[in-house]
Amino acid sequence: MTKPTPINEEIVLDPKRYIVSETDEKGKITFCNDYFMEVSGYSKEELIGKPHSIVRHPDMPKVVFKLLWETISAGKNINALIKNLAKDGRYYWIFTEFEIRRDTDTGKIIGYHAARKSISKHVIEIINDLYKKLLEIEKNDSIDAAQTYLINFLKEKGDDIEFSNIMEEIHRFY
Repeated sequence: MTKPTPINEEIVLDPKRYIVSETDEKGKITFCNDYFMEVSGYSKEELIGKPHSIVRHPDMPKVVFKLLWETISAGKNINALIKNLAKDGRYYWIFTEFEIRRDTDTGKIIGYHAARKSISKHVIEIINDLYKKLLEIEKNDSIDAAQTYLINFLKEKGDDIEFSNIMEEIHRFY
């Protein structure tokens, strides 16, 4: 499946509804609710079995997903502020709560549950500027350099925090 070409048009989300999905441990979609399909523009058949990166917007810094995967692979839940790409090229910003799903017998991670909701315009403006800076660092240097910048950015705000709380902390500061 070819990725859509991004267009500069935002999808306005209903603040009372959640976009919900579940994936296996590798990030392939195993469940999506109706609102996910409605907002993303993809059908259930187009989503189930596909990598969740199907909705990844090119404006998203790789370091965000690096930290996200490191955190959830270690068995920790995480919150993240993410810009997604709909099938028609429009975008939508979401605050996502990622939760680990475990096998009840073995405790092994079997997948992830994510519930997403809308974000205030003020937070989007701040996070968008930060993400642009991180993308620039990734392009001109490396993902590791972007990670260092992000950690220092948060320390300047007065907190020395774990990666699992990075996005929640950004949301809290603003």
